[in-house]
Amino acid sequence: MKVLYLHQYFTTPDLSGGTRSYEMARRLVAKGHEVTMITSSAFLDESWAPTPGWHVRDCEGIRVEVLHLPYSNRDSFARRIRTFLSFMTACSRRAASREADVVFATSTPLTIAIPGVVAKWRRRVPMVFEVRDLWPELPIAVGALTNPLLKAAARGLERFAYRNSERVVALSPGMADGVAATGYPRDRIAMIPNSSDRDLFVATEQEAAEFRSAHDWLGDRPLVVYTGTLGIINGVSYMADMARRALDIDPEVRFLVVGNGMELEKVKGRAAELGVLDRNFFMLPPQPKRTLPALLRAADMATSLFLPLEPMWNNSANKFFDALAAGCPAAINYGGWQADVLRETGAGVLLDPHDADKGAVALLEALRDEEGLRTMAAAAAELARTRYDRDLLAADLERTLLAAVDGRGGGAAR
Repeated sequence: MKVLYLHQYFTTPDLSGGTRSYEMARRLVAKGHEVTMITSSAFLDESWAPTPGWHVRDCEGIRVEVLHLPYSNRDSFARRIRTFLSFMTACSRRAASREADVVFATSTPLTIAIPGVVAKWRRRVPMVFEVRDLWPELPIAVGALTNPLLKAAARGLERFAYRNSERVVALSPGMADGVAATGYPRDRIAMIPNSSDRDLFVATEQEAAEFRSAHDWLGDRPLVVYTGTLGIINGVSYMADMARRALDIDPEVRFLVVGNGMELEKVKGRAAELGVLDRNFFMLPPQPKRTLPALLRAADMATSLFLPLEPMWNNSANKFFDALAAGCPAAINYGGWQADVLRETGAGVLLDPHDADKGAVALLEALRDEEGLRTMAAAAAELARTRYDRDLLAADLERTLLAAVDGRGGGAAR
C-alpha cells in the first residue's frame, strides 16, 4: 500500500514524546508498504524544519514532510486551537496533492480529520481514523472547553470524522465504546492500544547504576518515577503530595518527575510548598525516549497519573506501556481498563484517585516487599511480551489498513 499518514505530533526515540506513529510507520515500511508522514515540527528538533515552510526528510524509509510550526505543550488552550487550525489548513493542501491507497489520520488533535477527509475525497481512497483520546470529552471534563457552540462544533467534527472513515482505530476499550455510541458500526472499529517497544526498552544493570550514580540524591534508595507531560489532565501534583506523606513513613524513598507541560510550575510550586522539593521529590526536564530505558531500569516503580475524572479512565498512556516494556511495575491512580489489567495480572499497584496520602501508603507498602516487586516486574514484562508487544499490534494495524483498502468487513480486535 501507499499509506498517507497524518499526525501533527510525529517524533522519534531520539527526542521526547510518544513515538507510536514512528514505530507503526517504520514497521509498515519493513513490510514493504510506502509511508508518507505529514506532520509539524511541534515535537521535533530544529534540524527537521529550520525555516518556515515545508521540509522533507527520510526517516528509516518513512518519507517525513514537516511543516515548520512552533508549538509547546505549555501553550494555553486558545493558542493550541490556533496552532491546530494552522496545521489543519496547511496539511489539507499538502495531503490533497499526495498519491495514496489509504489515508491514515491520527488524533489528537481532532482537527486532523479535516485534512484526512480532504485527501480522501481528492484522491478517492478510503480513510482510517485513529482515536487517541475521546475528544471533546476530555477538554470538557477539565473545564478547558466550556463554550456551548464550540462543544457542539467539536462533537460535530467528531461525527464527521467517523462518517468519513472506512475503519476507526481506538486505543482503548472505552474509546471503542465511545465511537460505537455515536452509531459507528462496531465491526469496523479496531481496538489497538498503545504498545510496548521491547526492543527499545532494554537496559543493563550497569546503565541503571550509571543513572543512579549521576544523581547524588538517589544512590541506592528506592525510586518512583513519572515520565511524561505535566498537563492539566495529568494532575502530577499528586506525586508531590505522595512525597510529603512518604517523609513521615519512609523518607529514603525518592520521587522523580521527568517532563514538561502547562502544570510544570504548579507541580514545582506544590512540592516547594510541601517542603519536599529537592528533599525527596526531584524534577528533570524531558528526556529523549532512548534514555528512558536506563531510567526505568533504575526505578522500582513507574507511575501513570490522571485527575480523578472518569472520562480519563479510557486513556491509553504511553508511560504505562513503557513501564511494562522495561519490566517495571506500574502504579496508577485511576480506574478503567488499565486498572483491570493490573488487578488481573498483578503487574503493579492501584493508588487511591482521591487521596494521595492513601496512595502513598499503598505505594510504600509495595516498595517494602522485595519479593512482591520482583513478582510485579515479571508480570509487567510478560504483559509486554504476550499482549502489548509493538510488533503484534502493528500487525493488527496493517490488517486494518488492508481491510480498508480492500473494502472488507470487520476490524482487528485484541
